[in-house]
Amino acid sequence: MRTVIVDYGSGNLASAEKSFQRMAAETGGGLVLVSGKAEDVLAADRIVLPGVGAFADCRAGLMAVEGMFEAISERVKQGTPFMGICVGMQLMATRGLEHGETPGFDWIHGDVVRMVPNDPELKIPHMGWNELMIDRPHPVFEGVEPGDHAYFVHSYHLMPREPSHRIAHVAYGEFITAAVARGNIVGTQFHPEKSQKTGLRVIANFLKWKP
Repeated sequence: MRTVIVDYGSGNLASAEKSFQRMAAETGGGLVLVSGKAEDVLAADRIVLPGVGAFADCRAGLMAVEGMFEAISERVKQGTPFMGICVGMQLMATRGLEHGETPGFDWIHGDVVRMVPNDPELKIPHMGWNELMIDRPHPVFEGVEPGDHAYFVHSYHLMPREPSHRIAHVAYGEFITAAVARGNIVGTQFHPEKSQKTGLRVIANFLKWKP
């Protein structure tokens, strides 16, 4: 089994690689590879797309890697388990509305919009630990309990059009999407590689997930 973390110039690659490798060793999850080569993605058994920064910049960076999006899309259509992290999750949406309108992958129908907390004391970006609330069970969240904490750094969030696609949320002056899933794809707005026990559980579950 081989998990490929996509390197396209955006994301916490070192911490993500370390966390995924640790849980792969503990769960027998096979090899974890960081790669910017489309051919490695085509040979992957699992794909992880991290992302840090602006939606449009991340999309442009990904599309600039020859054959990368096509490789990811092909493997996802074939049923390969896929995880998007932070902006990597947001790219799964129909479009991002950060500094204009930018098309996403349209795998999770919905828009990525700026957070608008109803409490002026709540700062944007949303940065730090927050309590997860589980909307529906999912294998990647097995063992994650309501109230478990995860680490967030973001100013925008994905608003799915189909409520069943949201599997977890947090409260930050409004309900903020924390995780989405459909078929063989899953995404977390929080950073599992920085979320200690909760994040490591999510990573371990993903490495064992057979959608």
